[in-house]
Amino acid sequence: MKKLIGWQLLLVLVISGCNQPTIAPLPDSKANTMPANLINENLTDLNWLHEPATFSVTDQVLTVAVAEGTDFFNNPEDSSVTATAPLLYKEISGDFVATSLVRPDFSSMWNAVCMMVHIDSLNWIKFAFENSDATGPSIVSVVTKQISDDANGAILNDQKEIWLKLVRKSNNYSMLWSLDGKDYKMARLTSLPPTPAVKIGVEAQCPVGPSARHEILYFNIEKKTVKDLRTGE
Repeated sequence: MKKLIGWQLLLVLVISGCNQPTIAPLPDSKANTMPANLINENLTDLNWLHEPATFSVTDQVLTVAVAEGTDFFNNPEDSSVTATAPLLYKEISGDFVATSLVRPDFSSMWNAVCMMVHIDSLNWIKFAFENSDATGPSIVSVVTKQISDDANGAILNDQKEIWLKLVRKSNNYSMLWSLDGKDYKMARLTSLPPTPAVKIGVEAQCPVGPSARHEILYFNIEKKTVKDLRTGE
């Protein structure tokens, strides 16, 4: 092999680096052990509730364009019900652990990408990385049992993307978040009415802004029962 002098070697390294593909930032220690990403070109085995007008998949990153007024919220103040946001889901029976990596478009208030458990229009959970009116980009959870509540959690103003995990064990559900996909913190623990199967998926919303383009970089569902809902393990 021909020996390269210093500047030639540097040029080769720079050019090689420029040709490397962009890869979604899976956590280093789990990159080879995490379940396969369910986001693929044809979104095989997944279904839409309220299919968006525009969406695309590139390198297993789902981009969803949503219009103004897209949301799920059963308002306790005026009893109005909004159920218009796109939800990409799979129907699952029994216990599970669902994980996603989301990158919301925070151009307007209440824009969010959420993990969602949906039984019916009166019973559901929404666990979001949301541009809260109170705290800016934050972990937000909404539990709906006929009427929705609305709870702000950790403030994450410096983050562009967050790992979300939603766990079912019997009729109990825990919501956890992580900066790196390895170390998770529980945001909320709740229950929903007994039911054999639920829709579990990722929801994208734009309640008041003119439009938004959200990204979902990873989504998977594992059929398993955790020992501890508070850790998700």
